Amino acid sequence: MTAAAPVKAKVKALSANFFLSYQAAWIKDDSRLKLMEKARQIGISWATSYRIVRQKSAAEARLDAWVSSRDDLQARLFKEDCNHFAAILNAAAEDLGQIVIDPERAISAYVLQFATSCRINSMSSNPDAQAGKRGDRVLDEFALHPDPRKLYSIAYPGITWGGSMEIISTHRGSANFFNQLVQEIKTKGNPKGFSLHTVTLQTALDAGFLAKLQAKLPKDDERQDMDEADYFNFIKAGCPDAETFAQEFMCVPSDDNSAFITYEMIDGCKYQPGEKWERTLEELAACTDPLYAGIDVGRKHDRFVLWIDQITGGVAFTRKKLVFQNRTFSAMEADVYPFLALPNLRRCCIDNTGLGMQFAERAQERFGKYKIEPVTFTGPVKEELAYPVRASLEDRSCRIPDDPEVISHFRAIRKETTAAGNIRFTAEANEAGHADLFWGKALARHAAKAPAASYAVTLIS
Repeated sequence: MTAAAPVKAKVKALSANFFLSYQAAWIKDDSRLKLMEKARQIGISWATSYRIVRQKSAAEARLDAWVSSRDDLQARLFKEDCNHFAAILNAAAEDLGQIVIDPERAISAYVLQFATSCRINSMSSNPDAQAGKRGDRVLDEFALHPDPRKLYSIAYPGITWGGSMEIISTHRGSANFFNQLVQEIKTKGNPKGFSLHTVTLQTALDAGFLAKLQAKLPKDDERQDMDEADYFNFIKAGCPDAETFAQEFMCVPSDDNSAFITYEMIDGCKYQPGEKWERTLEELAACTDPLYAGIDVGRKHDRFVLWIDQITGGVAFTRKKLVFQNRTFSAMEADVYPFLALPNLRRCCIDNTGLGMQFAERAQERFGKYKIEPVTFTGPVKEELAYPVRASLEDRSCRIPDDPEVISHFRAIRKETTAAGNIRFTAEANEAGHADLFWGKALARHAAKAPAASYAVTLIS
């Protein structure tokens, strides 16, 4: 490579005209420790990649940068953004591709090297990748890491001999270590000395985000005709529920103290990005492990849910999830019955409350009383169904899809104690229905746990 080309003029032009005010504020902040709580998809990773390229292409640069992304795909995309800005700035840089940086742990990084010999190393979120390395740290989507506290504890010592640490994330529940850091800054005197940036969807819209977005969208995109208020309501309406919108776009963490299922439980049991979890009817038929199903019955506001688990080595792997709404019983039966007919489907528990009574009765007539078990939802029954799901999340003996609707339904469950001292499980009837996906999962869990009801046979002579 040749020596780094002068980039100061282009840096000045980009900083003045290319970035929105909140992006520019983040880029210009040279604090040793800085943290951003943010809305989703507002261009912060884009701004961060520019900042790092500007730093590492400077003649005085001495330290490498170590970027922790959510997964391998995001790590590669971040490095591609760095490539983009290196080209814009005419910075002499070489894309070294994916390099193994720790053979013992099989850890690799996507690497961009500059004429200064400094490198940007873009990696997945494995905290071990941060161990023993000196230089700048960027911890992106920090709260979504399985163990944010561990990632922080390993990354922080790496800036002892110089460099900075940037933490960027949307919230992931009030009990998450990311929120603990935010609350330290806001209410406990900021003992660690972080520079805090808060960017909500409204902040981004006020700064001109929508105009930037519309310039990138196809001309026939429905968002082209929206103003800021329209777009705000459009995003809000598209979220599974109000809690999700507040957390993902308005920097208000969900309250883990009132939730029966915490984000920590969910995150420990989600399938990894890109991991194939769903099986076709043919694949399920060929499966040698036992299958168990749960059906929560709904028609209009509430959803009809079929949830199928495959039990392998004591772990319940979600293998099928069908969700219907506003369909006739005959149409739902036509789609569901082929799964109930699978010979390796040992048992299916069906919600026998209200509309479910008809569906459960017809399924029993078709497939037999030993395979189909009606379950009538009462207070004690809901308690018996709910706790085993939470236990399986706590001990990580289940795997569930990384699906916003699934997460929303699991989070919607609330445990309340009545004046009489009885336990009651509720879910607010909103965009998430009545947590139908949670109850579908709970019924599948119950089907695997409890034997079908016994029936006495009396011979008549």
